Amino acid sequence: MVKTHNLGFPRIGKKRELKFALEAYWRGETSLIDLEQQAAELRKKNWNSQKKLDFSPVGDFSFYDHVLDTSLLVGNLPRRARSELSELDQYFQAARGQTSKAVEQTSVAAAEMTKWFDTNYHYLVPEFDADTTFELHAERYLSYVREATQQGVNAKPVILGPVSYLWLGKSKDDSNKLDLLPKLLPVYEALLNLLAKEGIEWVQIDEAILVTELDKDWQHALNQAYFALNKTPVKLLLTTYFGSLKENLQLACELPTAGLHIDAINARDEVIKVVDWLPPHKVLSIGIINGRNIWKTDLNATLDWLEPVYIRLKQRLWLAPSCSLLHVPVDLNSETDIDTEVKDWLAFAEQKLDELAIVATALNEGRDALAAELAENANSIAHRENSTRVHRSDIQQRLQSVTDAMANRQQPYAERAELQRSKVKLPLYPTTTIGSFPQTTDIRQTRQLFRKGEIDFTAYQAKMHQQIQLAIEEQEKVGLDVLVHGEAERNDMVEYFGEQLDGYIFSRFGWVQSYGSRCVKPPIIFGDIARPRAMTVDWINYAQSLTDKPVKGMLTGPVTMLNWSFVRDDQPRSDTCLQLALAIRDEVLDLEKSGVNIIQIDEAALREGLPLRRAEWQDYLDWAVRCFRVTANGVANETQIHTHMCYSEFNDIIESIAAMDADVITIETSRSDMELLDVFNAFDYPNEIGPGVYDIHTPNIPNAEYMKTLMKKAAQRIPAKRLWVNPDCGLKTRQWAEVKPALEAMVEAARELRQSQAA
Repeated sequence: MVKTHNLGFPRIGKKRELKFALEAYWRGETSLIDLEQQAAELRKKNWNSQKKLDFSPVGDFSFYDHVLDTSLLVGNLPRRARSELSELDQYFQAARGQTSKAVEQTSVAAAEMTKWFDTNYHYLVPEFDADTTFELHAERYLSYVREATQQGVNAKPVILGPVSYLWLGKSKDDSNKLDLLPKLLPVYEALLNLLAKEGIEWVQIDEAILVTELDKDWQHALNQAYFALNKTPVKLLLTTYFGSLKENLQLACELPTAGLHIDAINARDEVIKVVDWLPPHKVLSIGIINGRNIWKTDLNATLDWLEPVYIRLKQRLWLAPSCSLLHVPVDLNSETDIDTEVKDWLAFAEQKLDELAIVATALNEGRDALAAELAENANSIAHRENSTRVHRSDIQQRLQSVTDAMANRQQPYAERAELQRSKVKLPLYPTTTIGSFPQTTDIRQTRQLFRKGEIDFTAYQAKMHQQIQLAIEEQEKVGLDVLVHGEAERNDMVEYFGEQLDGYIFSRFGWVQSYGSRCVKPPIIFGDIARPRAMTVDWINYAQSLTDKPVKGMLTGPVTMLNWSFVRDDQPRSDTCLQLALAIRDEVLDLEKSGVNIIQIDEAALREGLPLRRAEWQDYLDWAVRCFRVTANGVANETQIHTHMCYSEFNDIIESIAAMDADVITIETSRSDMELLDVFNAFDYPNEIGPGVYDIHTPNIPNAEYMKTLMKKAAQRIPAKRLWVNPDCGLKTRQWAEVKPALEAMVEAARELRQSQAA
C-alpha cells in the first residue's frame, strides 16, 4: 500500500494564533508558561489536521525559525546571546536582539536574516568560526516527540540535515565551515540514537542543498555525513525540495539512507531516473502536490504519470507534498468571502492533504473508488483553463507592443544626476526612510471599519490624512531631507496594489509566515493584469501639499509583486511580470505628471526569484531587470528613480542590479556589518546607494556613533557624493517610541558626516 506523509505544516495557526501569542509575550503581557501552553495547543491542532496521513511531521513547529531551532538543538546560538536567561529567552535574543520586556536582559545584536533558498521565508543565519563547538540540547525537541506520541500521532521527526546546516551558515572568520562537520556529526548521531529510544522508526532529514550546484567538497561532506549517520538505529528519509537533483541525482540515490524524497513539481522529468537508480531496498517519496502555490492539483493527470511508478514500486512508494506546507495558508474553508468561481480553483494546506489522500486511495484501491472526487476535480481544472476571466486579448496585445526603447532612460546616469541635483537640491549624505511608518492600532482599526462598511470613504480618507500629516510632521521634526507619506493606507506593500489591479483576488485568512511573528497574506494572481485607475497619486499629492521638502512616490516593483504573490501557473512567470510592469509603469507616469520628482519602486524580492542553480540565473535576471526598466524608464531625466532591496545576498548579481539603472538604490547592510558592501571593492557601482544603517527588524535603537561608523565603512567603497543615509527597511512593524530616537540618531550621524567632510 502507498503511504502518505507531510514534510511540514504551517506553524502560525488558522487565525495567526502563534503570532499573537509571541507578541504578547515579547510585550511582557504573558508569561513563558502561557506561551508554551498556547504553542502546545497549536501543535495539537496541527497534528489533528494531519491524522489522515500515515506519518505526521514532528519538529516542524518553531517559535521563530527552524534553522535557529537547529542552532539551539546543536548548542550553536551566537555567543552574544548565551546567558543565564531561559533557553527560549536566549533563543529570542538571537532572533530579535531582545526577549520579553518583563525579563531583565541586555539587548544584543540579532542574528543575520536572509531568504530560505528561493522563497519569501527568512531564516536566521548560523554563525561559525574556527573555535565553534557543538553540544546536543535535545530535551525540547524530544518533548515534542513525546507530546505527539502521547496524542496517538505516528510521528516522523523532522530535522535539518547537518551538511545543509553548515551550508546555510556563515563563517565569521577565515575558517572553512566544512572543517566543523566532524564536530557536528556526533551531535546528530546522539540525537538519532535518542529518537530510536523513543520508539521512532523514521526520521525526515532535510538536505535541500542537493538541488543546488555543489562542488566536490560538499558532495564529499554528504557522503561523510550519511555513512556516519547510517550507523544509528532509525531509518532516514533523505529529503530534497525546491528543484531538480541534476548532477546530484546519483549521489542522492546512493547515499546510505532508507529512503529519498524528491520534488516532482519541479523535477517531474527526474522521477523515472530516480526509480531506475534507487536501490531496491529504499523507499521513494514523491512530492506530487505543490507545497508552494495554492492551485488545485490536476489529480487525473497526476495519476496518469504516477500509476506506472506505483506498478514498479508498490509498497516502496510514499506520497507527500513537494515541500513543507509552511509556504501556503492553512485552510481554504476559512474563506467565506472569496470569489466562489476562483475559490473552486484553489487548495490551501488542509485541502492539499485531502488531495494527497485521494491520489493514494486511487492508487491503492483503483480510480473507481473515488470516481466522484476525481470527476469534480476534473471539472474545476477545465473551468479554470477555459475561463474568460483568466485570459484578456487586450492585455495580451499590449504585451506584444513593448519595445526596447520603453526600457531605456533618455540619458545615462551621470547626465541625469546633474539635472536631478539641480531640480531637488539636497545636502551631502541626504537622509530618507524606506517608505512605511508604524502601523498603529488606530490605523488598523480605521482600515477594518472601512472594509466592513462601518465608515464611508470620506471618513476613512480624513483619518488617513491625519496619519499622513502626523508622518510628515514627525519627519520634519527629525530633520529628514526626503520624506515619505508613511503608507498608512496600505495593509501590505503587495496586497495594497494587487487590490487595485485586474487579475488579482484576495483571501481574508490566507496568512503565511515570513519570519518570526511576521505574517504576510499573498494576493493571488489568477488572470491577466491591468491597472484600471491611479492607485497612489492622491495620497502622495496630499502629503506633498503639507511640506516644502520633497516627498517620494512609493510603489512596489513588478518582480516583487510577482515573487510575493501566489502566481498563476498557466503561463510563463516572465509574461505575468511584464503585465505587472506595464500596469505599474502607468502609475509611475501618472505620479510624474502630478509633479512627483522622486519615485521609489521597491524590488525587495528581486534576488529571491533567482533559480537555485547559477547556470539558470541569467535568463531570470534578463527578464526581471527588463521588467523593472519597463516600469521605471518612461520618465524624464529630471525624475529620480529609487529602488530598495532587503535581506538578500546580492553581491553575486551586482552587475544585474547595476543594469536596473535606478538612480538610487537602498539596501540592507546593518545586520551584516556592511559586509554586503564588500562587492564594491571590485565592482565600480555607477549610481547612488543608501546602505541601511540600522536594523528595523529588532527593537534595538542604535546611536549616532554606531551609524556613523557604518557609513564611514560605506564611504571607503562609494564616493560620499553618491551615498544616502537610511534605515535598512520600512518601519511599519516598529513603534513610534522606537522610530523617533533611531531616526534622530540617524540624522545626527548624517550631520556629523557632512561636517567631517567639510573639514
